[in-house]
Amino acid sequence: MKTHFLLSLVLIVLLPFVLNAQTNNFYDFTVKDIDGNDFSFEQLKAKKVMIVNVASKCGYTPQYEQLEKVYEKYKDADFVIIAFPANNFLKQEPGTDDEIKQFCTINYGVTFLVMSKISVKGKDMHEVYQWLTSKKLNGVEDSSVKWNFQKYLISRDGILEEVIKPKTKPDDQKIINWIEK
Repeated sequence: MKTHFLLSLVLIVLLPFVLNAQTNNFYDFTVKDIDGNDFSFEQLKAKKVMIVNVASKCGYTPQYEQLEKVYEKYKDADFVIIAFPANNFLKQEPGTDDEIKQFCTINYGVTFLVMSKISVKGKDMHEVYQWLTSKKLNGVEDSSVKWNFQKYLISRDGILEEVIKPKTKPDDQKIINWIEK
């Protein structure tokens, strides 16, 4: 009885600290899409998600084409791509949201989700990228965004599963295997 009481007391005292130590939940984020509308990650529950920072004037910009092909092939299998335009690397995404949307549509026929331009590193890093790059927040690993077109793979449960290098193409077999498993 005494042990039961002590255990209950410990739980009551420590529970608030344990709850505050939990990582942020991927599904708690709401961002702005390319048209300025709110987009809640809550609607992504039970879907696999690839998050990628993009730029229109980068050597990797042709990856938009592969991103669109992969999205078209797997979108009906609960797979989503979310692109975040960012101007963090050699000013390779100087455009406004309207210009970025037009570029993606005209040049690559993009139909996957494109969000409003953000910062993916530095003091003004967007909170989604803070979560993606901090083990303290995501509970899995620390990383840094190396360049445009770095990919983050998020499980159906909202858990960061893998960070993919920018030079790895979206249709790389490793990514396809992850989508299909």
